[in-house]
Amino acid sequence: MFLDLSSWTLAASIALFTGCALVIAVFGTRITGVVDQLADRTGVGEAVAGAILLGAATSLSGSVLSVTAAWNGHPTLAVSNAIGGIAVQTVFLAVADLFYRRANLEHAAASAPNMLQNALLIALLSLILLGPITPDISLYSIHPVSIVLLVFYIYGIKLVQRAWNQPMWQPSRTRETREDKPEQRNTRISLSRLWGEFLILMAILGIAGWWLEPAAANIARDTGLDETAVGILLTAISTSIPELVTSVAAVRRGALTLAVGGIIGGNAFDTLFTAASDIAYRDGSIYHHISEQTIVWLVLTLLMAAVLMMGQIRRQEHGPGGIGFESSGVMVIYLVGIVLMFI
Repeated sequence: MFLDLSSWTLAASIALFTGCALVIAVFGTRITGVVDQLADRTGVGEAVAGAILLGAATSLSGSVLSVTAAWNGHPTLAVSNAIGGIAVQTVFLAVADLFYRRANLEHAAASAPNMLQNALLIALLSLILLGPITPDISLYSIHPVSIVLLVFYIYGIKLVQRAWNQPMWQPSRTRETREDKPEQRNTRISLSRLWGEFLILMAILGIAGWWLEPAAANIARDTGLDETAVGILLTAISTSIPELVTSVAAVRRGALTLAVGGIIGGNAFDTLFTAASDIAYRDGSIYHHISEQTIVWLVLTLLMAAVLMMGQIRRQEHGPGGIGFESSGVMVIYLVGIVLMFI
């Protein structure tokens, strides 16, 4: 039957995969402007809006794919898609840095909330890395690490909000520092209309992610590729297209804090894919199905997050090629990961 995607040919699966990726790119671009307006109109700030609204919206297609993969008995694809998405999105931040020529992005968009979000990301990734070496126990097929992940994320987001409302320290201001200040917006567009558009765009991205999963599973089956490779190189990149598009779009709009917060905050949100996939996976703990290659990517992603935090603290104003040492380092680490996959 036509709706039985498992019977589709490789060519049809690739066509579906490509179509969904294009949908994610187009509607992921539009949602950036909506979130930027919501950040100003609601007063939550670009860092928090980037973490919660933009991060959740652009990550929806990836989260749907991971949960669907886990539910359909593909735990390796589910986890590798989540970790691969975080890795490539960190690289996208370095790409966005190329589009801001006045100074390095981490210098111009320095803020306490973004620093705290990066620390939260490192903590959440560490919890996932701890999962495979813990006892294979679960309650209703849910591993305790999944519960801790969710609780820690909520606690971390509250800290980020507090750092925005009542910062205990501020980064030094330079001539290139861009503060997150609300802009004058066209108030003829009602707040309810903005929220409505945001929810519609989120739904479209989620549906695209839902259709991506069977297409990716077919590609892995018909080409003989390992599910880890498919997750890291295909689904993770395709479902992360909104992060690339939205971060570049935010930089071009001058919303630098939103660009950085959207990537780092979105990465922290993406760690919850693993918890959600663990709940969807009914054959025990999903953490004990994490492949060795995925663990390697977990370690590399932790390293990229640490390098990025070093860059946020150092705040190099200008670097070789127009980007900072942290952006160059992140790109090199990602390329090393790809080389290790094939070696």
